[in-house]
Amino acid sequence: MLALIFLRQPRAASYFGLTLLLNFSLPLVFAALSQLCVIALGDIDLGIGPFVSLVNCIAATLLATTPALGWAALALCVLAYAGMGALIHLRQLPAIVVTLGASFVWLGLALLLLPSPGGAAPDWLQAATGWRPPVVPLPVLLAIVAAVVGEWLLMRTSYGAVLRGLGGNQRAIERAGWSPLAGRAIMYGVAGALGVLAGLATTGLNTTGDANVGGQYTLESIAAVIVGGGEFFGGIVSPAGAVIGALIMLLTGSLLSFVEISSDWQLSAQGGILILVLALRAFGRRPAA
Repeated sequence: MLALIFLRQPRAASYFGLTLLLNFSLPLVFAALSQLCVIALGDIDLGIGPFVSLVNCIAATLLATTPALGWAALALCVLAYAGMGALIHLRQLPAIVVTLGASFVWLGLALLLLPSPGGAAPDWLQAATGWRPPVVPLPVLLAIVAAVVGEWLLMRTSYGAVLRGLGGNQRAIERAGWSPLAGRAIMYGVAGALGVLAGLATTGLNTTGDANVGGQYTLESIAAVIVGGGEFFGGIVSPAGAVIGALIMLLTGSLLSFVEISSDWQLSAQGGILILVLALRAFGRRPAA
């Protein structure tokens, strides 16, 4: 995709061009990693989009005017996510239903804070998302860091294997002496923390708040995890793959714009490309006869 974009618009290969091209990948990368934490448990989070919107509204209002209250609200958001994971485990509730119900809570709270678009991002947040590091553009740098840290924590550490095992064989993890309740609460808490980062990145980039800004991240984050090699069962996930999947989701729309596909057809073409990618991946996994 990058090669086709660079061929069509050579200036996109510059530092400034890559920054413009990938700048809005930051929220999706964090949202995809948040979704990955939930999918690793064999669950699906249908509330990450509205949750990002809630964080965006908190950052554009409370965090900008009363920072102490804003940080406390964000901490409560992370604790609420961890509590949701604990509730799902204790009551054996279907995560897809609980997270869908929670999505209405997040959206309602966001609308209470900011009924109409407005507010302003804190100066430090705008400066952070607008930072221009030397040599490597910020979106590329953060994507690499997120992929490396995620791979190390979840794929290379012993407790990361335990957490992934909860999505593959929870009974075996429990027999080995680990607490499934604690593991699920931790994974949901990490998912909430990553959702907070996605919301903060959205606020810094947009410089304002909007209760509906994160709506697209729910389905896009699921697609990013699956395109990046994840599965809906078995604890099979790839943090690096999810980051790449998020970039693919972003670049698909950019590529279609560069090749002058009509906006009326872009969503259909984007869906077709994703289906093709998944079909090729499934074909590549098929054992030889």
